[in-house]
Amino acid sequence: MKVPFNKPYLPETAFEFIREAGQLNHLSGDGIFTRRVEDWMRSMLGVEHVLLTTSCTSALEMAMILTGVGPGDEVIVPSFTFVSCANAVVLRGATPVFADVDPATLSVTPETIEQAVTERTRVVMPVHYAGVAPHIAEVVEFCEQRGLSVIEDAAHAFLGRTDSKPLGTFGNFGAFSFHETKNFSMGEGGALVVRSDADCDRAEIIREKGTNRRQFFNGIVDKYTWVDIGSSYVPSEILAAVLWAQFSEADTIRSRRAMLWERYDKALRPWAAQHGFTTPIVPANSEPTHHIYYVLAPDSATRNRLLHRLQALSIGAVFHYLPLEESVFGQQFRRHPCPNSTSASERLVRLPLFHTMTLDEIDFVIDCVTAERS
Repeated sequence: MKVPFNKPYLPETAFEFIREAGQLNHLSGDGIFTRRVEDWMRSMLGVEHVLLTTSCTSALEMAMILTGVGPGDEVIVPSFTFVSCANAVVLRGATPVFADVDPATLSVTPETIEQAVTERTRVVMPVHYAGVAPHIAEVVEFCEQRGLSVIEDAAHAFLGRTDSKPLGTFGNFGAFSFHETKNFSMGEGGALVVRSDADCDRAEIIREKGTNRRQFFNGIVDKYTWVDIGSSYVPSEILAAVLWAQFSEADTIRSRRAMLWERYDKALRPWAAQHGFTTPIVPANSEPTHHIYYVLAPDSATRNRLLHRLQALSIGAVFHYLPLEESVFGQQFRRHPCPNSTSASERLVRLPLFHTMTLDEIDFVIDCVTAERS
């Protein structure tokens, strides 16, 4: 590709940190680099409990176990999101119920959630699309009034804020992604924020295959054994070392990403207004992560034409998410249409955005996009 959709960033320090992990003879998880990463995240997020995981998917699955949902229970998830949200529900024997999204921010709101709530609802899983979540405080208040747990899928939203509070810290649980396409990456990885002490004690067990192994290594018990359900959710020290190298350059990564995002926005916003396209909205109460830059075409035909032309020019532009209730497996759970999700899916083009993207590359993408006349 002339401009790939993504190019993973691997700082030079990552190699020396990996070497350090090897010299310490500790390549499995929960070593010095895992502790550094978790401590840094706790400090940045202002929380007590953070657990590094093998993926955001793993974090969502752990959170779902911690809520205790099972057969007969319902969990509200956005229709416009990645399949991991619904899979975490289905794996517990519960039923995902799809909520539509706000057309401006592509995230759920109290109003769209209310349309999906029933007497069986136990959990709501808001997803902070593109790292923006202006409605999250209202969503949490809505859920608290009804006794519902909240799992924030903050895969796009690490270090984003709403009303000056870090995303992923509003609900009972928050799940982050450190996949190679995210702002901070360990290749494959994630993290779970847990609000209560009791949930964290159990989360540590679930994360360690249902054993109290972490308590053993912390000297709390004299041996460890199988005490609960769980799975293998602990990433290796090699991956934690890579993430620590990224965190060590956090300010540089964040400022570079913001500069690239703003260069897109400055050029594409006036063009979009002239030709019937829409660009991302960042509400006044939001501090975005600059994770995604997208345009919404006026209709699906225009989107497809733009997407195909960019791809023909060797630009790695992509669409995002087939609505879950329209997917092959998700149709069995469909209850009502989600027109905003369908519209976004049919009209959205996600543009390349990565840390090492050059100004020549981004200007080439901009020139190719603005050649489109709707």
